[in-house]
Formats: sequence, structure tokens, C-alpha cells
Amino acid sequence: MLHLYDTRTRTAQAISPMDGKTLRFYCCGPTVYGPAHIGNFRTFVMQDVFRRVLELGGVPTTHIRNLTDVDDKTIRDSQKAGVSLAEFTAGWAALFHRDCAALNCLPPHAEPSAVGHIPEQIRMVQTLVEKDHAYVSEDGSVYFRISSFPEYGKLSHLDERELDLGKTANTRSNADEYEKDSVADFVLWKSRRPEDGDNFWPSPWGEGRPGWHLECSAMIHKYFGNDFDLHSGGVDLVFPHHENEVAQSRCACGGGFARLWFHITHLLVDGGKMSKSLGNMYTLADLDKLGHKPSAVRYVLAGGYYRRPLNFTLSSLEDAKAALNRLAKFAFHFILAAFGIILPEEEREEAPEKVRILADQRWQAKQNRDWTEADRLRAEVAALGWVIKDRKDGYDLARK
Repeated sequence: MLHLYDTRTRTAQAISPMDGKTLRFYCCGPTVYGPAHIGNFRTFVMQDVFRRVLELGGVPTTHIRNLTDVDDKTIRDSQKAGVSLAEFTAGWAALFHRDCAALNCLPPHAEPSAVGHIPEQIRMVQTLVEKDHAYVSEDGSVYFRISSFPEYGKLSHLDERELDLGKTANTRSNADEYEKDSVADFVLWKSRRPEDGDNFWPSPWGEGRPGWHLECSAMIHKYFGNDFDLHSGGVDLVFPHHENEVAQSRCACGGGFARLWFHITHLLVDGGKMSKSLGNMYTLADLDKLGHKPSAVRYVLAGGYYRRPLNFTLSSLEDAKAALNRLAKFAFHFILAAFGIILPEEEREEAPEKVRILADQRWQAKQNRDWTEADRLRAEVAALGWVIKDRKDGYDLARK
């Protein structure tokens, strides 16, 4: 049975479907305002490995991953580009899907978007207001009242005094907040502002748009109901995003929300933090220009323990390429399938003419049932650093 470290209980927990049939898990997806970088893809690759291992072990899954296509960043950058929000986010979403395919990530069973679920989000806010877990400010924004949910902070294990002072709650989510009763309260619905342009929707509180934390709760409730097996994302989402999801979901819908939490730790680059200023925030396109294929990138991203920071270096990609060439000589069907590793033909080294001639002679000797000569020629090929891998209708050559 597969076990994972659960963020909430801080213990290793067995993974099994609540209903005894299908394991239902939700993953926070990308905000589509630019290309995803390898730090983002570490999370998505590890989630893909998790799903593959479950399914290969005979456990069916339902995998939901959202797309954030409306927030401060998507609105800001679409206006800078002079295109509609829909056109802007569709382009970046398409690139994300191409990168996922290049990394051999299985597509989720459903991929809902924030814009596509505005009515569901409004209904959830209405329920929270009716239950007195949320309040409307003078400008028409709606905020969740953290004091109404005594269990707030249990997922991230925040100290109550820290919550009262708002030391982290405000600094991490200030971009999604306007006027609040308490510094720790977070926004559910943001009233329309001039900088939003045409990106607003009607609501009982006036024109506006949803806050960032709300979309996941609304989508989860739609697809999974009040309880589901597992929630996953990068460790940076534990607070405030996932903490806020728990609060608004349980207060609006009841139930226990996610039974288990699977968080993946940060990716380091050359031992340090990724940043644009350091020029080390690599995308797949950046690495392709340097001659590194997606299969090597996936090998590196899937190779580290998910609870420890993974140090990514360009030399690790060279090591990965060599490892993939070694794997190509063997038939590890289950291991390759579990890790989603593909060994593309174009990444294999072309055998020199002398080796190909000897291999052809060996194949002919085999067809003539001259086993002694076939063995002699195989040994000669091996002495030159190559391995012959027989198929039913021919053979392949691979480096030793």
C-alpha cells in the first residue's frame, strides 16, 4: 500500500479511496499569465508520478486540476498586451498543455477554470454571508471572517498569536484584499476597480470578480462534493491558499473537505532560489535552446524526494541524459511506466558504420542459425562499446 506524508497530521498515511473504489484528488494548477517554469513542473511531475503509481497498482483515480485564468496578474498582463483576458489566458494555457505533453504528464480527468465557474463561486459566497462567516464591506467587496472558524490554522500549524497579529496572513495575501474588519480576514469577492478594465461580473454585491482562494473551493465542491481523498500542491500553497480553502469550504458546505494533504517542496537552482533577476528561472523552451530534452528534465524532476528541496543544475541534465541512455538498454516496463519516462529514439546516439555492418552480419548469421558466428559478432560489437537488442523483426543498437 502506498503511503504519503500528510501535511495536516504530520504523519505518514496510507493512501486508499474513501469509497473503496476510486481515489479522488485535486491539484492546484497554474495561473496562466506566462510560461510555467521548472519549479512549477516539479510539482506537476511529482503529482503525475503519484497518479501513475496508484493506477499501475490497480487503484483507479479521478484527477482534477484547475486553471487560474482571472486574478491580478492575468488582468494586469493581458491589458499590457492589449488583448482580451480570454485570448491572453488561452494562449498561455495552450503552452502549458504542450509543455505537460512534452514532459509526458497525464492530462487530468477534468480541468475547470476560474472564469468558467463564476456562478458557483458567487453561490458559495452567498452561503458564507448567510451563515455569518463572511461580510460585505462598504465598497462591495466580501471578506471571510477568520474568527468565525476556530480551526483556522490547523493545516499549516500556525500559532494563534501569529494569526491574531496577522503577521503572515496579511503579507501573503495582500494583493487580493481591500477593506477588512480584521487584518487576517481574506477576500472572497473583489469589487470592481478601474484597473480591472472589462474584467468583471455582476453579483448580489455589485460588479466585481472572485478572490483567488475561492475558485478551488467552488470547483472541488462541484466535482467532489463535501469530502474527497487528497489535495495536492506546492508547499508554498499551504498558507494562505490551502488554509483559506479549508475554512471557506467547511463553513459553506460542511463535511471534512480533504482527508489528506500532499505537498511538494521547493526546487532550488544551483543551490539557491530561482529568480528572474538571477537568470535561472528556466522554462522547457529555455532548456531546449541549451540542448536539453524534456525526457531528461522529467528524469531530474522525478528523481528527488518530494519532501526535500531538489537542487537543479544544468550538469544534472547531462547526468540524466547518460542515465536515460543506460536505461535504454534494458526493459524496465513497470519502473519506466511509474515514472513516466520515455526514451525517445532521437536522443539515442547513432552507431558508427563499422558497428552497423557487424550488427547486420550478426543478424544474418542468426537467420542462418549459425549461432557460433552470431555470438562471435555480438562479442565484437560489444568490444566496440555497443549492445545489440533483438526484436522479432530486427534489432536495435545502444551504447553500453
